[in-house]
Formats: sequence, structure tokens, C-alpha cells
Amino acid sequence: MSWREEVEQIERRREMAQEHGGPEGVARQRERGRLLIRERIDGLADPESFREVGPIAGYGETDADGRLTSFAPANYVLGTVEVDGRRVVVGGEDFTQRGGSPSPAGLKKSVLAEDLAVRLRLPLVRFLEGGGGSVAGTAGKAQRPPPAPPPEAPYENHRFVSIMQAMAQAPVASAAVGAVAGLPAARLVASHYSVMTRETSQVLVAGPALVERALGETFSKEELGGARVHARSGVVDDVADDEADVFARIRRFLSYLPTNVWERAPRVACDDDPEREAPELLELIPRDRRKVYKVRSLIEAVVDAGSFFEMGAGHGRSQVTGLARLAGQPVGIWANDPRFYAGSMTAEGARKVRRFVDLCDTFHLPVVAITDEPGFMIGAQAERDATIRYGTEALCAVVQSEVPWATLLVRKCYGVAGAAHFAPGAWVISWPSAESGALPLEGGVAVAFRREIAAAPDPEAKRRELEEKLAARRTPFARAEAFGVHEMIDPRQTRASLTSWVESIQTQLAPLTGPRGRTIRP
Repeated sequence: MSWREEVEQIERRREMAQEHGGPEGVARQRERGRLLIRERIDGLADPESFREVGPIAGYGETDADGRLTSFAPANYVLGTVEVDGRRVVVGGEDFTQRGGSPSPAGLKKSVLAEDLAVRLRLPLVRFLEGGGGSVAGTAGKAQRPPPAPPPEAPYENHRFVSIMQAMAQAPVASAAVGAVAGLPAARLVASHYSVMTRETSQVLVAGPALVERALGETFSKEELGGARVHARSGVVDDVADDEADVFARIRRFLSYLPTNVWERAPRVACDDDPEREAPELLELIPRDRRKVYKVRSLIEAVVDAGSFFEMGAGHGRSQVTGLARLAGQPVGIWANDPRFYAGSMTAEGARKVRRFVDLCDTFHLPVVAITDEPGFMIGAQAERDATIRYGTEALCAVVQSEVPWATLLVRKCYGVAGAAHFAPGAWVISWPSAESGALPLEGGVAVAFRREIAAAPDPEAKRRELEEKLAARRTPFARAEAFGVHEMIDPRQTRASLTSWVESIQTQLAPLTGPRGRTIRP
């Protein structure tokens, strides 16, 4: 007896699953300017590499003779792909059904995404578009809606356990490619790298209707959680121009990281001369301490050409963080940007630094700290923001890190915030423009000579006189002569110094594998 009929039903279900939510649902998705979930997966993946998990999961209806009359596939598509030759778990909601609100099978598949990444020790990429749970939902292509997802039993594993396990052992990247709320929004931020599209996505704890009902406030989705909001809020690390740009950015992010924490980050061949000099660096730092410069120009001049991948550019703007390569070795880059608060560490900037240091430490990436730190941000708003708490948390993340660390002193390095730029055993390099101490000169003069300045006929002139007098006494060589740095260098030779350091730490990197364990932080 043959099983032909059942095999034909398998194939029929596969074919119907490829139709997503049917012609009308697909047309609406097209009208919104958004791709279908399978198109997103294909856009990320190497050609012909997608292996779907649960392709016929869903809800089918049959007639009295057992013939399939309708089929609503699970509205979550899951599987593995290759990205630049490496296997990756990938999944995402099918918004053409139920607006992405999970069907029973769709919910199970979304939970399995993290479980698979944990079991297989593979990176995870999520394409998020949906609002999580709903009190109502469309039936999709089925004649009647599938049963509602059952509530979780108290003995079941907590859903966020595997989400956090995945983050502890392999890279996780998530993209908001439409309206995202509820659990999908939580998944977005439970990632090492999060990105949203500029025009077609929003990220919300709750949508406009719920906000208006609960708070009496009327906002559009874009006003509540559009890209202009979350580039600054820190909910996302990046904003992409469109979905194709999302795919390119995720691929690039993954290229710096190992497949999992038990492997080393991939070092690639480099045709950028490790000894290359950068003449422009000799004049980058102005002698006038009140003038600023472009720190990203410094970064680009030092790292392998075109390799700097910035993360979080729109928030915590006094701190610049990103991934790059030095002589082909992936590294983390952290720098102060003097154009914002003179580079001082705000509460927002400290949280950004803490998260970035954790990323580098989790995946055993060496860190280069390019330091121009005047200290923690001061003032009434800084106190209300609890700057000292978040700044100390960032400092503790640094001192708990186990990766090799190079600190490049280019200008200021003051106070407790200055100490955050030195991990245990850091290799310290100084430019002749570097200065350090308990307080910046201006603040130190204001404190130490407060009475003398106040008693002067022209307090402002007296203050300037004292500052200029003390500044003239300073020498860039005191710290180097006291062996307070490992080397003072010609700024033009910074790349050569750092690539030499990269070669020296290869034996130190070799045993740094496996998950990290940490103590509590302030």
C-alpha cells in the first residue's frame, strides 16, 4: 500500500506555506514598502543556503473525506542559512498573517529560534515585525482562526532563559523591519546588535491606541517609536536606509565576531601596511585646549582602511564605540568625542560604554581606548541622571574585563572617569598632547584658587592668568619619564604601535574562550 496521498499532502502544505498570508496579505505588505519574511531571509543569506525548520507547521482544515481545503502556515519562519560561509540561525514573523501576532505554531517556532542557537552554538539573526500577543487576530487563510496559544504552565522553562543563554554564547543581531511591540520589542533589545529601518519601522512598548487609553496622550507610531526617537534613545545601535541596508549591516557586524564564544574572532588577510604612517595625526590635536577635533578621523587613520563599523552613533554621543580591524585582527574601539560635552562621560554615555565593553569581553575582542576624557559630566542634570552610578558601573565593566586592552592617551585623562579607560594590564601609549590628573586645569584652578580669584579686582582676568601660568609649567614628558606609560610616540606612528601590540597579544588571546562569569556591578 502506497503513502502517495499523504506525501502529496506534505507537498501541498509546503506550496501553500510559500503563499504566506495569501494574495491580499502579500499585496498589503507590498503597499507598505516591506519585504516578505522569506525575502528577508534570502536577502541576508548566501544563495541557496536556507534550510527551513517546520515548513508545514500551521493550521489546516480538511473536508469530510480528509482532503485539505485550507491551510494557514505558522506565522513565524525559522531555519538556518549560511552568511559568508558560516551557518547562522535565522527567523522572523510573517506580518501578512495576524499582523505578526503569534499563532500557536508560530509562537513555538519563535521560541525554538533561541533554543536552536543555544543547542547548535550558532549566531542568531531575527527579523522582527509584529506586536506580540493580541486579544484578537485575523484568521489568515484558514476559514476559522486557529486556537489561541495556551498559557504557559508554571513548570515550563521561562521564555527568556534561552534568550539570555543565546546572548551568552553566540552573536545575536535583530532588525526591526516594521512596527514592533511587546515581546518582539524585547527580543530586539535582547541582542548584541540591533538595527531598524529609517522610514518603515517603529519600536514600541505599546502602540498609540493603548497609550491614549491608558495615559490620555495622542501620538502616532512614528512619534512614539520611530527611527528619530530610537537612534537617540539607545534602543537600537543603528538605523538603516532600507531593508537591503539592514542585510548588509548585519552581515558586516557578524564578520567581526566568532561563531560562538568557544572560537576566536576571525582574523583576515590585510593589505593595509601595518607600518603605515598618518601624517595628518601630527596636527590633529589643537594646541588651544578649548578647540575640538574629529575623533573619527583619528580612528579611520589608525585602523585597517575602511574597517571601522560604528555602533550607537546617535546616543551617548560623547562616547564613540565600534568594531574595527588592526592588521586583520577584530578589535573594539572606544573613543571620546570632544564635540559633545568636551568628551565627558554622561550617564547615557556610561551605559553605552558598559554595554560595549561587555560585548567585547563576551567575544574576547581586544579593546583600544582612545582617551580624551575630562571626567564625568557635572551639573544639576548630571546629578539627576545618576551619572556617578552609571559611570562607576562602566568602570567596573572595564576592570572586570579579561581581554587585552590598549589605552591611547591623546589629550585629557582626568578623575574617576579617566580611570575607566584602563583595564587591568592595559598597554598604555601616549601622544605628546596628553595630559592627566585629578581635575582638568580649569577646574583645578577654580577650586584651588577660589578665594584668590574672588578677591581680585578682575576675577576673570585673574582666573585666566592663573590658568596660563600653570599651563606653561606643564610638560608632556613628566608621565613618560616617571614610567607612567609604556611608551610615548610620534602620533604619525600610532598605527604601527597598535599593530605591533596586536601581534604581541596573540598568545594572550589564544586561551580566551568560553562564556564569561561576572560578579555584581553597582
